Amino acid sequence: MMRPTKKPAVFVAATALGIVLAGCASDAGEASDTTVASQPAPAASSTTAAAPPADVTADAATSETPAAQAPAAGAWIDQATYEANKQQYHDAGDVVLFFNASWCPTCQQTVANLDADGVPPGVTVVSVDYDSASELKQEYGVTVQHTFVQVDESGAQQAKFTGALTGEQISSKTV
Repeated sequence: MMRPTKKPAVFVAATALGIVLAGCASDAGEASDTTVASQPAPAASSTTAAAPPADVTADAATSETPAAQAPAAGAWIDQATYEANKQQYHDAGDVVLFFNASWCPTCQQTVANLDADGVPPGVTVVSVDYDSASELKQEYGVTVQHTFVQVDESGAQQAKFTGALTGEQISSKTV
């Protein structure tokens, strides 16, 4: 008599682990262009979303620029900075909320790219902590990390997408 093996259980466990380690999966209801990065993402040391610089635009940080003047370059900002003066960023162009988590490899890659290369003019990317932004996730139907939601001045959703890894890719998906 043959003895049953435990290979199916091991296979299922290994497959599940592989999915978790592979990074961010997209929900069937959302469009996805997610590609596998060729380089490993940097390790995260905390459980909160990456905090971008308050504003990566050179002009916005100087005292010569009036607060009401929109930055000329693209901006990669945290949610608190956006909330403090939403109109400034909408006046500058498109605003895209980036729902990200520090434990997400794809999010880590996007954060590294935005930190290194910035965002094209006319686009503001707002870092939103996927793990703590329950109300915003519900408002925009966000079910997976590494989701981008373009919003207008009233907060209405204009577009939703996943898979962008650079500022250029984010910009190309805005409407």
